[in-house]
Amino acid sequence: MERMIERFVAAARAERNLSARTVAAYRSDLNQLRDFARGLLGRDDITPREVDSGVVRRFLSDLIARGRSRRSIERKLSTIRVFFRYLVEEGAVEVSPAAALRGPRRGRMLPTFLSEESAATVLEAASGSDPTGRRDRAILEVLYGGGIRAGELVALDREDVDLSTGLVRVWGKGGKERVVPIGRAAEGAVRRYMELRCKLLPPDGSRGGDERALFLNRFGRRLTTRSIQRIVKKYLALAVGLSEASPHTLRHSFATHLLDRGADIRAVKELLGHESLSTTQVYTHVTTDRIKKAYRQAHPRA
Repeated sequence: MERMIERFVAAARAERNLSARTVAAYRSDLNQLRDFARGLLGRDDITPREVDSGVVRRFLSDLIARGRSRRSIERKLSTIRVFFRYLVEEGAVEVSPAAALRGPRRGRMLPTFLSEESAATVLEAASGSDPTGRRDRAILEVLYGGGIRAGELVALDREDVDLSTGLVRVWGKGGKERVVPIGRAAEGAVRRYMELRCKLLPPDGSRGGDERALFLNRFGRRLTTRSIQRIVKKYLALAVGLSEASPHTLRHSFATHLLDRGADIRAVKELLGHESLSTTQVYTHVTTDRIKKAYRQAHPRA
């Protein structure tokens, strides 16, 4: 089989004008399949005819079990298809064992989250001492400290925040109320913002300010969800280079870090305002993957 792999790689390089990187990826993918088939069949001198659909299917299953990404698995399957199509054309095999196989199903996307260190870096990036600087720090701290949604944040009124207890009353999806703690860091950030919040309101006697809203724009009106998105993206890009992130990145980080530190998933469900436990369980996939990765890297018999 090794000889056929090299013939295929040489033909692909000559006929398709592929880059050296693509050729190397082809060779690596096929060598992985070859090594897997050798282990499965118990011999080194295997031929392409012995690599049937069952072998390829078990190879893909092994990749999934070892935590390979869907994109990586789909690429390997694509390489295998091209390789066996070449072998069919060359008469080395009669049918391709990969022709009828599908890649891994597209499940729910796993959430993007920050490490604890990166989350701290993002929060500390909002270090301005003027009213908008303090407001931005409070926004980031409440999003991460309470795990609330951007829409829930903009709906907060001053009366919804009890800084003496560190609790915030949140109106979630469907108008459902819940009370969440935000943590000491967020409490402090909100206190410091409230000291200067009045400077964002219009001068006495003018109209247009929103006395009730907790978070105000520079015209004294309630911030919009889009404004929150812009603010959060600004600091995520500035601090950790995440240009495609959103306020939900902080919410995802909140949930992941709680579970990483041993929080009960049912408590996390209530804090997030999820209707169903299955919605929260997507975060257990993330934390389990990280645990398995650490195990594979550290255990001598992993």
